[in-house]
Amino acid sequence: MKEVAISIKAVNRPGVLKEITNLMAKYDINITYTHLFIEKGNIANIYMEFENVANINELIKNVKMIDGVTEVKKPPSISEIYGKRIIIIGGGAQVAQVAHGAITEADRHNIRGEHISIDTIPLVGETELSDAVSSVGRLPRVSALVLAGSLMGGKISEAVEEVKNEHDLIVISLNMPGSVTKKADLVVTDPVQAGVMAVMAVAETAIFDIKKVSKKVF
Repeated sequence: MKEVAISIKAVNRPGVLKEITNLMAKYDINITYTHLFIEKGNIANIYMEFENVANINELIKNVKMIDGVTEVKKPPSISEIYGKRIIIIGGGAQVAQVAHGAITEADRHNIRGEHISIDTIPLVGETELSDAVSSVGRLPRVSALVLAGSLMGGKISEAVEEVKNEHDLIVISLNMPGSVTKKADLVVTDPVQAGVMAVMAVAETAIFDIKKVSKKVF
């Protein structure tokens, strides 16, 4: 069955989320993604994506009956709107140039029906960068990671190896000193081209197989 999503607003108090998840279990619904944050007025905003939903309208009706729930909507899923994610991490100047190439190329594919979004974070410091790389594995829908800096190695390389072993994603690195280039699937010298190639590697509308150029330097 197609994955569906609902957005719930509820009073922020203990037990409400438990009641919602108990209802899902009762109907044998598999929760594939959830995100919760608190809005103004102490209202909890709960977004969920599910599999195995036989009747979404019945599910919404039953969720509305839970004590503390104030609103239930059925929005398009985040995957449908934002699609695949490309994360760019590194120095500000390099991140900006990679993002320029990635956004320009993503626009070309998104016009043709793709949904590719670009996330960036400029950082300095080995510990800060390694923590950011490790955290990529905890983010949803990530298809590619671009390492954009002038020197990366040590803990950063270890973090890259960790996320590649545990998650299915492509890692592209700028050509720079440090051991991180040895861990990447592809090394690209020009930052704009690195952004373009990251998008081409994940886009279904692109005729580009990164496996054919894996471990090469451009």
